[in-house]
Amino acid sequence: MHTMKKKLKVADFHCDVLSKLQADPELDFNSSSRLDVTAQRLEEGNVELQVFAIYLSAARGRAKFEDILGQIECFRSKVAGPGGLQWLCWKEELEGERVTVPGLGMLSLEGVDGLEGNLFYAQLCFELGVRFLGITWNYANWAADGVLEPRGGGFTAQGRKLIDWCNASGMLLDVSHLAPAGFWELAERSTRPFIASHSNSAAICGHPRNLSDEQIKALITMDGRMGLTFVPWFVREDGAAQMEDMRRHIEHVCSLGGSGQLMFGSDFDGIEAWVEGLEHPGKYAELAELLLQFYPEDQVKGWLYGNAMSFLRTHLPTKGRE
Repeated sequence: MHTMKKKLKVADFHCDVLSKLQADPELDFNSSSRLDVTAQRLEEGNVELQVFAIYLSAARGRAKFEDILGQIECFRSKVAGPGGLQWLCWKEELEGERVTVPGLGMLSLEGVDGLEGNLFYAQLCFELGVRFLGITWNYANWAADGVLEPRGGGFTAQGRKLIDWCNASGMLLDVSHLAPAGFWELAERSTRPFIASHSNSAAICGHPRNLSDEQIKALITMDGRMGLTFVPWFVREDGAAQMEDMRRHIEHVCSLGGSGQLMFGSDFDGIEAWVEGLEHPGKYAELAELLLQFYPEDQVKGWLYGNAMSFLRTHLPTKGRE
């Protein structure tokens, strides 16, 4: 029974707050009303793990490595500073059952443009605590084509070297935004499972950023992860999405056998319109309530938190690794 409002733990695999903090030094991560994701709202929604994307907006001009360093510094000083989130980098940090207040934060890179084709820069990112690498944003870069690149190509020679380097180093790969040709090339070449941090089902909503059933099945087979996202036009084609619409994507992925691979990647602070009822992380409690009306508690706990954490417990690098 869940007559009392149950606060289930949440892991969210994608938000874009760092680019906002970089663009406007006045913003306060703890409480700013101009951010979707704040420390206060993460606590409100019982978000125990939040992954923060390093996203270099085209508005800043050509992506440069120093801009990546700038966002890592924003995370270090404003998000994971004194009294802030605990920075998660290593498998050992997840050993045992830990209660974390105010929670865990992780870094991912959304598009490798700012690495400037240099694998030494990728190594530096890893040493500075970045653990997930999204290969492209929507267009082409030095490594591969994104989903909106008309050519729809796969990886470049240097991009293939990047895959091999990631597999060897323990950097995990993220295929949200990658063109289908690149997805299949990565599925064939990678020795490790990968994730789609913020993508929905194309069978339910035909946006090019969503994954086909074949792609979802490939993720399931490799035991990767798929983070359902709250971008309204990835949820419903008309963009008029409500919380209930998320269930259609959940149902569909489960019908393909993916209940154990489902997680969430909201894309908060990367959107300017919201799914009704899911406007910020504090609303995860309402989503949990909705899901508990239809599904067993163990399954809901898996989608909100358990599936994401089991992936990290298995695939995060260990400290002693060469």
